[in-house]
Order: sequence, then structure tokens, then C-alpha cells
Amino acid sequence: MPDRPDGTADAGTSPAISGQWAAMVDESKLGQKSAAERVLNQEEIDGLLGFSLADVNFNDNSGIRAIIDSAMVSYERLPMLEIVFDRLVRLLTTSLRNFTSDNVEVSLDRITSVRFGDYINSIPLPAILAVFKAEEWDNLGLVTVNSSLIYSMIDVLLGGRRGSAVMRVEGRPYTTIETSLVKRMVEVILADAELAFKPLSPVQFNIDRIESNPRFAAITRPANAAILVRLRIDMEDRGGTAELLLPYATIEPIRGVLLQMFMGEKFGRDQIWEEHLATEIGLAEVNVDAVLYEARLPLRQMMALKVGDTLPLEIRSDAMITLRCGDVSLTEGRMGRVGDRVSVRVAKQLRKPKMTYAMFENADDSKKPMEAS
Repeated sequence: MPDRPDGTADAGTSPAISGQWAAMVDESKLGQKSAAERVLNQEEIDGLLGFSLADVNFNDNSGIRAIIDSAMVSYERLPMLEIVFDRLVRLLTTSLRNFTSDNVEVSLDRITSVRFGDYINSIPLPAILAVFKAEEWDNLGLVTVNSSLIYSMIDVLLGGRRGSAVMRVEGRPYTTIETSLVKRMVEVILADAELAFKPLSPVQFNIDRIESNPRFAAITRPANAAILVRLRIDMEDRGGTAELLLPYATIEPIRGVLLQMFMGEKFGRDQIWEEHLATEIGLAEVNVDAVLYEARLPLRQMMALKVGDTLPLEIRSDAMITLRCGDVSLTEGRMGRVGDRVSVRVAKQLRKPKMTYAMFENADDSKKPMEAS
């Protein structure tokens, strides 16, 4: 029970209860002091950061990890890219088995969107980077082969025994033979990539140059976005990763195709409905007027007309007449007679409309500012 305003304790309050309250106040003060001086353990640090250094989970978006990921590049999803690279994995598995005469397993690690500058700075060295050009798209791409795959592939191609650990020589550049062998492997990867993209857009990938320094492999601005595809290549007890990087500027010519949900999809178009609409338009009936003569008269002359007055038509017998549909002039012709009926012989082809479909769609937008003003 609380004390009275005059400072005296309530009649129902015992000295024991008052002592407990005082002890609780002292404990809370000590707890606040110890909490300020307490050091966080590893679990609390991992919870604050949103990820553990020992077990990084890329699907977790909590803590500081969510703030970091919010600054990363995020672009629209391209469904057909997943199909293309799944097809690349199947093709590459067979091609690398034939290339190495060994049991090779290729798997798709992940497809992500990154900024080019961040990716270049994150490449672990030593590595070999192959810059290639997409001829039909008129732009560049990048294939990165890490050191584990380089030494594993060299070991397999030069007859290394299975089960032996891969010997790495650190601190030296790759030799000409090693670079040539890796270049042949990259050519195999690009050849299969051409086959994977062929159903969507025929393209030819040609190696432009081979680099070992990421700074010399710049193919776009550091802030530009790119698609990064990581392929895991395993040869029983050895292997590594190869990464294929395509800037968004490179795949921009086929962006519309990559947005499709399935092969051959047409956005907003239905061929059956288009054929039906074309048939109905062809069967539609319109009224066509043959205008023999038009003249502009002053208003005072019109007001002076009386019953019985004659308006002369200044037109020759062989003059051209205009055929109209509403207010639209279609063509011109000559007046004639077929039996007991007056006829018109078309003398010129139909005039094409001056307003295109795009102009028709933008007509309302152009009127809105005028109406507002």
C-alpha cells in the first residue's frame, strides 16, 4: 500500500512489507547499473546483427542485416532467366563430362542482383576473369573462375590422380598453360550459354580478353546493376565455382522476352480474339456519303434566301466528287449511272488515316493540361 501524503505509513502496512519495497528499489538500481556494464554474449550479438558469422543465412532479414540489405540493389524478377540457366546447367553437365572425361556435376547455386563495383571488390584472389562480348546484344559480360576450380580443372586435364589433394602455389600468377586450359573451359561454358539463350534470342558469345586483376575487367560502371549467376562444379572430391555476370544493360535488348512467364508468351495479346475482332470489323457496315458540291456562303446571303430562289452549283459534269464516312474523307470518284441508279466510280485509293494508334492514345493526355489551364 502507498504512503499517505503526510508521510505516515498506511495502517495496513507492516514493517516487513516496507523492507521488501526498499530491497526491490535497491535491486532495480543495481540491475540498471549492471545492465549498463554487462557485455553481450555471442547469441545476443548475432541477434542484433541478424546473422551469425559461422552460419550465414541469406534468407534472414532481421536486425542490422535488414538495414544492410535494404541498400542493396533490388530489380524486377526475370522469370525466363531461371529457365535459361536451368537449361545451362543441364547442357554444361554433359559438356564438361566430355571435356574432362570425368564425372562432373554442375549445380545452380543462386541467381542474384548485385552492383558491379561491389562484386568486383568481393572477388577472392587469385582468380581468372574472362571478358566476353555478346555480339547480337552489342555489350559485354564476365565469367569468373575461382582458384579452387582452376587448380581442380588443371589437375583433371593434366592427368592428376583421383583422391589426391589439389596442390596450390600461392603468390605467383597463372602460367600460360594454366590460363589456356581455363580459357578452353570458359569457351565450353559460353558455348552452352549460347544454346541456352537460343530459344529466346540467338546470340554469340566471344571471349574478348582474359584478366587476372579484377580492376582490368571493368565492363560497366561500378554503380550499375548486374545479374550474377553462381555455378557449382564438382568433380567427385574436387571442384569449385564459376560465376557468370551479365549487366542489365547487356540483357536489355531481350528484356521483354525475359519477362515472360513461359516460352512464347505474348503480353496482352490473344491471337484468337484478334482474329475474331478482325473478322467482325471486316463485316461491319458503314454509311458512305457522296458529296457532289460544297460551298461557303456569307450569313447575310443565307438570311436573304426566299422561297423559289436558286443556288447555282459551280461544278462540271466530269468533276471529281468526294466520298465520306461521317466527317472523314475516304476517297474520290466520278459520278455515273448504272441502269436506273446513280453510281460512283472510285478513282483513287483510300486515304490512310492521319492519326496513328499512339497519337490516339496520347490525345487525352495532351488535352488535360489545356483543360486545366
